[in-house]
Amino acid sequence: MEEPVPPMVIGSYNRPAAYKRWLILALPVLYFLGVNTPSTCLAQQDTFEPSQKELSVPAIVAKVRPSVVTILTRGVPSGGAQHGAPPGSGSGIILDPGGFILTNNHLVQGVTSVVVGLSTGRLTPGRVVARDFLLDLALVRITAPDLAPAEFTRKAAVEIGETVIAIGNPLALKGGSTVTVGVISASDRSVLTPEGETLYDLLQTDAAINPGNSGGPLVDRYGHVIGINVAIAPSAQAISYAIAMEAILPHIQSMMVRGSVLRPDLGLIPVTVTPSVAASFDLETDRGILALQVDLAKSAGQAGLQSGDVVTAIDNHPIYNIGDFWHAIRSAGDQMAFQISAQGKTGTATITVLRSRPQQQLHP
Repeated sequence: MEEPVPPMVIGSYNRPAAYKRWLILALPVLYFLGVNTPSTCLAQQDTFEPSQKELSVPAIVAKVRPSVVTILTRGVPSGGAQHGAPPGSGSGIILDPGGFILTNNHLVQGVTSVVVGLSTGRLTPGRVVARDFLLDLALVRITAPDLAPAEFTRKAAVEIGETVIAIGNPLALKGGSTVTVGVISASDRSVLTPEGETLYDLLQTDAAINPGNSGGPLVDRYGHVIGINVAIAPSAQAISYAIAMEAILPHIQSMMVRGSVLRPDLGLIPVTVTPSVAASFDLETDRGILALQVDLAKSAGQAGLQSGDVVTAIDNHPIYNIGDFWHAIRSAGDQMAFQISAQGKTGTATITVLRSRPQQQLHP
């Protein structure tokens, strides 16, 4: 399996005299769907031609349920105590016959052990082999015979109102996974996590999902997985979110090969500006991305960025956190303008990204 070539980035920098402040749009803080787990929250896969025969709900359940697993975890308390946190549970979906399972990163963040419950009732140990907190995705791998991978689809556009089925293990109930039916209420949603980062490319559904559904599949009427359930809006009814497979599939192969998502090397370490970060670095702005350890030999440094600069917008789209930062870079063209704030001055850095071609297939 060949690993994609990292993108190359080049650029130039200039500092104009003024910069307009942006209004902050408040986004709802979400309730993530693991049970008793720390609330810290795949490359394109076309290994098959997904069937296009519309199925009944019972037929969809019979097709997908063998691919849904329970993820059992024990967390490590952030205070450094010697005892493990209460055991938690969530859901996952079998990705391929080799034992890769797709789930949410917030479910397995900081865990010391993972046990995977198969649809047959068998429990088997698993290990976290990849994670990405910006996408809230993780890969767990197990060794077990006769695994039943699900079918995934990179649907470019879902229809508002189309029927979907959520399958998972809410509340760690005995007796196998739970099935609920609803519709796609909206697409292309962006929401704020409890950690202050933004999740993008979300599908909104009214299919009932509950704590423990996290990491389980959202399935269309053909029995294809179109999303991974991730969060619910706690102050509303029938508003739940799933990460769209269209956003996930381009990153799966990188996670399998590298254990992480491949992103452009800009030659800097981006840090979300929080009140404590602003105080520590004596920043005059209260939002954006602080550039640290800028490498003068790489694109950001060659464009004129310096350690301590704050990126407040990209192509005039305001930046509040790392999720905004990487989403803007992914969505931009080959050339993008970074709006910069530094020591009371403002400016613009124009950076060109030479993007590597995405791989078209994933071979287990």
